[in-house]
Amino acid sequence: MAFIKEESEDMKIEEAFSVKQEETEEQTDLMAPKEERQELTNRGQKDQYERHDFMTVEKSIQTETTSSRIKVQKTEPNICFTCHQCGKSFNQKHNLKNHMKTHTGEKPFTCQQCGKCFSHTGNLNSHIKSHTGEKPFTCQQCGKSFAHKKTLHSHINGHTGEKPFTCDQCGKSFRHKVTLNSHTKREHSGENGFVCQQCGDSFSCKVTLKTHERLHTAEKPFTCTQCGKSFTQKAHLDYHMRIHTGEKPFPCDQCGKSFRHKGHLDSHMRIHTGEKPFTCTLCGNSFSHKGSLTSHMRIHTGEKPFPCDQCGKSFRYKATLDSHMKSHTGESVYTCKQCGNSFSCKATFNSHMRSHTGEKPFTCKLCEKSFSLKGNLTAHMKTHTGEKPFMCVQCGKCFRREITLSNHMKLHSRENCCHQCGKSFPDKRRLTWHLKSHARETSFTCHDCGKSFRFKGNLKTHMRIHTGEKPFTCAHCGKSFSQNVTLQIHTRLHTGEKPFTCHQYACQCGVTLTEATPMIVD
Repeated sequence: MAFIKEESEDMKIEEAFSVKQEETEEQTDLMAPKEERQELTNRGQKDQYERHDFMTVEKSIQTETTSSRIKVQKTEPNICFTCHQCGKSFNQKHNLKNHMKTHTGEKPFTCQQCGKCFSHTGNLNSHIKSHTGEKPFTCQQCGKSFAHKKTLHSHINGHTGEKPFTCDQCGKSFRHKVTLNSHTKREHSGENGFVCQQCGDSFSCKVTLKTHERLHTAEKPFTCTQCGKSFTQKAHLDYHMRIHTGEKPFPCDQCGKSFRHKGHLDSHMRIHTGEKPFTCTLCGNSFSHKGSLTSHMRIHTGEKPFPCDQCGKSFRYKATLDSHMKSHTGESVYTCKQCGNSFSCKATFNSHMRSHTGEKPFTCKLCEKSFSLKGNLTAHMKTHTGEKPFMCVQCGKCFRREITLSNHMKLHSRENCCHQCGKSFPDKRRLTWHLKSHARETSFTCHDCGKSFRFKGNLKTHMRIHTGEKPFTCAHCGKSFSQNVTLQIHTRLHTGEKPFTCHQYACQCGVTLTEATPMIVD
């Protein structure tokens, strides 16, 4: 949420700018009486010497004026106004008076349109622009408009990358002064003067405390005018509005792709740089995103934080849970026209279609072996490198594939254990199959010939003998087959692939074969 934090700073900056602007105006007002006194002094000096020669008078006035200014500077006392509640000091009385409002909570300036009150007139003036929608200051690079000129300047720093405010203690730089002030209080002074009364958490900034308190009150004061959705922070509303406007103000300077949030651009840049700053301490695997590392760690811990509220089954990833939920609703958007199987996910449907077409678009550059799934190619590449990055934390065994480790972990948990023979299985489905071997159960029977099968898939394959259905077609010659495994063996006739080698001790011939059929050795 780094980008949310960065955008949230604009709200703090706007308030800070308003307060500073008000102080500047009041200081200007106080300077007026002082300038009037100086003018009266100059007039008296001029009347005193007006009878003298012009050159003498001019010289005398310059001398007396200079002397008068020096005298005023020397004799004027260095007055300091100190707050008796917190000890903070000010060089002007009106600044102390404004500061006291933070202690008393006094807010004498009221908005006539919504009734909201403010402690400073500058804050009220800034707030009124939220009603009028006035944003006269526009960024020339992205077209975004702002109600205040200084907010525009801070925004431009986001394009240029300029960070003009540097911490003199640790050297860290910031785009906004208010961010530097918050950093100094939080990291170096340890000052956390704003405490949440409900949970006790402390904050260095009042605005941050106010935002935090909405977690307890569930208040969402920022509402989208187009769809009615509400948010706890204005920055979140700003992000949401980009969905309606289509605004993507953060472009990649290498490929031109644009993003709604700066955090998304930062993550995207790692594709170009190849940077993977997040490393697993258990197996050494690195990731470009922190979320990917968090998800990966669940493989080692076995954590499944996403449970189905209908059947109780838990999942490691939310996307897997979302796909699973469609099995309860019966939603199957993608249906195969060749075999009738339905799928809730388009990617799964596309993968399934390759089983009919025999398409293998993912090819190994080292041995030219092709695969229908990218994950299978990735796993295959590790056979060349010998890499086994997925390690079991319980027994230390390593695996090439994440799914293999995941199944292996279930063997340790004995989650799916046969109570008759004690054998463990990686999932409940395989345990169910195994239990049928004990019971000799044949629950799936062919209505045409009466033959029975332990598994529904075997019955489905058998039925093609009666129907004559051959859904698996060779992409080379067009020949069709009733089983996918038969198509794979047939395809090797075209590719010349012979993945099975004779290892019989008595034979030692080293003959390679297209299929793993038993050999008779004389």
